[in-house]
Amino acid sequence: MKKAVQFGAGNIGRGFIGALLAHAGYRVVFADVNREVVDRIEREGRYMVHIMDVTCSTETVEGVTAVDSTGAGAIEAIAEADLVTTAVGLNVLPRIAPVLARGIGLRQEREVGRPLNVIACENGIGASSRLREAVFACMDEPLRRYCERYVGFPDCSVDRIVPPVRCDNPIDVVAERFYEWNVDEDAFVGPPPHIEGMNLTHELSAYVERKLFTLNTGHAITAYLGRLRGYATIHESITDRQLRSVVREAMRESGLGLSARYGLDREEHFRYIDRIIGRFENPYLDDRVERVGREPLRKLGPTDRLVRPTLTAREYGYPTLALTLGIGAALLYDNPDDPESVEMMRRIEQQGLTDAVADFTGIPADAPIQEAIAQARYAAGRLLG
Repeated sequence: MKKAVQFGAGNIGRGFIGALLAHAGYRVVFADVNREVVDRIEREGRYMVHIMDVTCSTETVEGVTAVDSTGAGAIEAIAEADLVTTAVGLNVLPRIAPVLARGIGLRQEREVGRPLNVIACENGIGASSRLREAVFACMDEPLRRYCERYVGFPDCSVDRIVPPVRCDNPIDVVAERFYEWNVDEDAFVGPPPHIEGMNLTHELSAYVERKLFTLNTGHAITAYLGRLRGYATIHESITDRQLRSVVREAMRESGLGLSARYGLDREEHFRYIDRIIGRFENPYLDDRVERVGREPLRKLGPTDRLVRPTLTAREYGYPTLALTLGIGAALLYDNPDDPESVEMMRRIEQQGLTDAVADFTGIPADAPIQEAIAQARYAAGRLLG
């Protein structure tokens, strides 16, 4: 039986990637720092994925085990693996790089000649490529040469909403029925695996940006506007007609830029947007706005879901009123339980809005859009506060 190591035994790890790999016949080893979750998976060897949607069902994921992601068990699992995947968050990838490097080093010591592919299933552009850089930084030259020959790092795009809904069994998860996993076929070392639910593509960039700058853009704006309205969940937020209208328009503005850049069929893309709105309206997921809106500084980054689609649309001459309103709402995300929110508010107060936004977004302080962002922040506060 083929073996896969899934770094991250959280909701996405268990409810999406790990489940697909197990259903495809892989022996899945979850690697995580959460000792309680690791012990439970190791003890029970199975868990449930509860599909909560228009029609509800339950899937059983069996034959799984778990190890501490920082220990010898993870290194040994990598040495034996056919595939490694991650769902840990972009900021955590550098932390798992040393363990991956040691596992690959053990493969070299044992003269393992079969390919290993590492797929970082994160919300970001080029996550596997970033992980590759971090792994290579932990290697000497002979190990790098081995890695270049035998280890691939295919980038991918992932899409499934798996909110942190508490189940009776703490390792069970709740997920929507929809999912999408697109992987760069050209970046594999050796033949790509055939996994039901994995779409191999030669045009990954379009899939990545379509998802990140449509679903993630709309999701984030829904969360930031919803919090200003006082809503607790994405479902509550998107059923507000005024808010839903802004979110749809923001995704359409982003879509115009994407269509111009990648030659997407505009009407089909607008239908894709309407399907996403329908997913946000799912009343069963209980997806909290604090989860979706967390880490606002990362989400305001120059290549992330708010700034990048805004600048792309403007580059092609399209209006960005709703997208800019989303940026303004993000800059009002005041959550004392979120360290990035606290840091954002502190820096805006100390630096002033324009200089702080320049630091957050990479947009020069004298760029014309800075004034639009300032006005949008004011408008978001008046309109929805």
